Amino acid sequence: MGKVYVFDHPLIQHKLTYIRKKGTGTKDFRELVDEVATLMAFEITRDLPLEDIEIDTPVSKATSKILSGKKLGIIPILRAGLGMVDGILKLIPAAKVGHIGLYRDPETLKPVEYYVKLPSDVEERDFIVVDPMLATGGSAVEAINSLKKRGAKSIKFMCLIAAPEGVEEVKTAHPDIDIFIAGLDEKLNEKGYIVPGLGDAGDRLYGTK
Repeated sequence: MGKVYVFDHPLIQHKLTYIRKKGTGTKDFRELVDEVATLMAFEITRDLPLEDIEIDTPVSKATSKILSGKKLGIIPILRAGLGMVDGILKLIPAAKVGHIGLYRDPETLKPVEYYVKLPSDVEERDFIVVDPMLATGGSAVEAINSLKKRGAKSIKFMCLIAAPEGVEEVKTAHPDIDIFIAGLDEKLNEKGYIVPGLGDAGDRLYGTK
């Protein structure tokens, strides 16, 4: 059964405040998202398996630990998810990066897959799907669907800000998925924006409207 983790680390919460602030410009916003993604990656990788190896230090031989070769994949949901990728790669540079593009059908308002490019060894990787916002949950659910139907067995979802409605949507559709959140907010408004949220993450990352 998947769990929901809301991070209370002081550095994450401090930086998240400046991400939320209306007056934070594009450059600072982008840098802060990158930094919070790195801090979240530190937490999300806490359970990676280790193995012992023999090494020579400058003083003596020693038994020490390294990661046991678990293959990782980062999957940003286009386009805003791209803003979190480099921050994660700083800690796990050997991870491969796939991409999932979704658009909202104007009639059904449901997300529709338009682009998927994944590492070739999908079944062997632990995937982290990243998107700054978990609002209605529709995009997250569809992105996880895209991975599962291509053979992915191990998936986590990571976001900066989530609304309770989105969390419930993902938990209902994918009860096996762990969800990692920097800030769990109050609600969605009538336009589907998270309250208090941070506005449109894609627009604030890339200076568009």
